[in-house]
Amino acid sequence: MTKKVFVSGSFDMLHSGHIAFFKEASSFGDLYVALGSDKTVYELKGRLPINSQEERQFMVNSVEYVKDSFISQGSGMLDFLEEFKQLQPDIMVVNTDGNTPEKQQLCSEQGVEYIILQREPYADLPARTTTALRAIHQIPFRIDIAGGWLDQPYVSKHYPGSVITISLEPTIQFNERSGMATSTRRAAIDLWGPRLPPGAPEKIAKILFCYDNPPGTEEISGSQDSIGIVFPGLTKAYYDGSYWPEKFERILDETTIRFVESSFYLVPLGPRHADFDVLADTRIDRSKAKALADATDACWQAIQNHDVHAFGASFRASFEAQIAMFPNMMNDMVTALITKYQDVALGWKLSGAGGGGYLILVCDKPIKDAQRVEAHRESD
Repeated sequence: MTKKVFVSGSFDMLHSGHIAFFKEASSFGDLYVALGSDKTVYELKGRLPINSQEERQFMVNSVEYVKDSFISQGSGMLDFLEEFKQLQPDIMVVNTDGNTPEKQQLCSEQGVEYIILQREPYADLPARTTTALRAIHQIPFRIDIAGGWLDQPYVSKHYPGSVITISLEPTIQFNERSGMATSTRRAAIDLWGPRLPPGAPEKIAKILFCYDNPPGTEEISGSQDSIGIVFPGLTKAYYDGSYWPEKFERILDETTIRFVESSFYLVPLGPRHADFDVLADTRIDRSKAKALADATDACWQAIQNHDVHAFGASFRASFEAQIAMFPNMMNDMVTALITKYQDVALGWKLSGAGGGGYLILVCDKPIKDAQRVEAHRESD
């Protein structure tokens, strides 16, 4: 009997990368495609798809490798759950950026084989992704490497310290609520369109910070979001009880940027749930804030020295200092994922405030099925 193969996604702006994915997935059996609804795409990515769900289904059904397709009626990363249970597939196929612990757990519980494919272009065709084709918006994303939370006065008032950020090219369509400064990036697009304006980075970042936090905003977004988006390369911003840092240090040399790029591996967790509250049980005091500041300084030194083992250790120490103050950053899914990688990674942290996003690993060896990032450089 031919096996039933299940894949999911939005499959907007259908391109050769999608067709190559369908072709390879169909080699395992009859291929069934679950399409995210327009509503789900908007909730996960913060924008509507170019093509409506009806158009996307028509195009996917026209592909010879597809047995059938349907619009998923649920929401979130497992919007296809009911259809999945009704279909009872034998195999679920994902690519590396669609691989999440929730999907793995679902397949394990349902006795479904789980296969992860690498993104490979067909024959001599160029590599294609929807993100690349949509890349009219060249505004960067950012990762806070260490020190995150010290940009909030209610933390740095206990002990001053720095936040290290790296600006990222939009080579990945990061989900909303994933800790990659997606909401601040949307504010930048609203302000300036597809590209950052020319000028002094600090001035531009300050304008973005103010625009992102208009008068009356109850929960102020930390300025590290604006700084990480606007400042190319690596930036260390020093905070002492204020929303805006007192000083900056920057690293722009190619060798150091490549060192950080080559050390990072991202494992998707999916977006944070809308009702997630990281501030529900905080335990902030001077010793914990100092531990975070000290770990950040050690991380900056390790990066400058190109010492991947010290980088991993301080990266992890910064994360552990964050958890000590904000224990709700951790949950069972994150704990299980860390356990999975702790023997191969040198350090780890979450991409944002917890509850979702990405587990970022610092490694000196490649991690199978993890995602890579590309830094935004000054000359870009």
